[in-house]
Amino acid sequence: MKIAFFELEDWEQAELKTGLFEGHELHLSTEAFSERTLPEEHDAEIVSVFVHSALNRAALDKLPNLKFIATRSTGFDHIDLECCRERGILVSNVPSYGENTVAEHTFALILALSRNIHKAFVHTLARDIPFAELRGFDLAGKTLGVVGAGRIGLHVIKIAKGFGMHVVAFDVRQEPLLAEVLNFRYATLDELLRVADIVTLHCPYSPKTHHLINPENIHGLKRGALLINTARGGLIDPAALTQALDEGILAGAALDVLEGEELLKDERQILAQPLAQDKLRTLLLNHSLLNRDNVVITPHIAFNSREAVQRILETTFENLRAFLAGRPRNLVAAR
Repeated sequence: MKIAFFELEDWEQAELKTGLFEGHELHLSTEAFSERTLPEEHDAEIVSVFVHSALNRAALDKLPNLKFIATRSTGFDHIDLECCRERGILVSNVPSYGENTVAEHTFALILALSRNIHKAFVHTLARDIPFAELRGFDLAGKTLGVVGAGRIGLHVIKIAKGFGMHVVAFDVRQEPLLAEVLNFRYATLDELLRVADIVTLHCPYSPKTHHLINPENIHGLKRGALLINTARGGLIDPAALTQALDEGILAGAALDVLEGEELLKDERQILAQPLAQDKLRTLLLNHSLLNRDNVVITPHIAFNSREAVQRILETTFENLRAFLAGRPRNLVAAR
């Protein structure tokens, strides 16, 4: 079979060149796949991508022979599952690779804000140390609101307990036994926003969770709270976030993901084609966030530890071998 890999790093290409898929024709690329990257039809029967490859209907039309997609990610909102269902294309993901990895990054972001680490670094470089301005606050005794108490959310809760924090969680599926063992309680989203000193998002992105934090509920946040997002950018309405920061509802935000982050990653897209008004507005709002000293932004790297990326690749290889053997695994269903 013809297998095409996109968004590969050098070390991943090296592993693929060791004969792991001997007998199959491999196409290896460091570029993301989209309808613009390949002007002609591609004859790949299997494609493996990461999250920056937009496999929408237009992109999938470039792959008339496609039978299987192996995304090297847990999330799959970059793939048009409905189009895949119509064409009989199977899709697998990496359901588990680094719950602790993302949870650790979440607390790195929380500590950056709570102890003003990002500001302290800049002031230290400038040889200007305003101790009062850099004064932070203890996490012990504060309330952490975890939106999405799945695999990653539960790891966040465990770490929070190590800091001596109280925890409330919102999830559509509740596990009372886990809540008892880990000593947290479930709450509605509105209550969580009202009582949490720090709100952290760990739920999947879908049409149901689009702009979960929005102008309607942003005013329900506890005044002076912090907002953390290591899940998906589309969970937060950027206009609501900007308003909450402007009005002091939020004291700060730490974001590993942004809605429209693909435009920040490659702003050449703006020159290549006209942007819809809503996308242009989102891009401008994101740029304004970059200039705030109470906002910490990392470039979608919460997953990015040596151990986690190795697990991602190994699971992807297992998914590919299972499909080639006629026993596909880790399949995701159309919404």
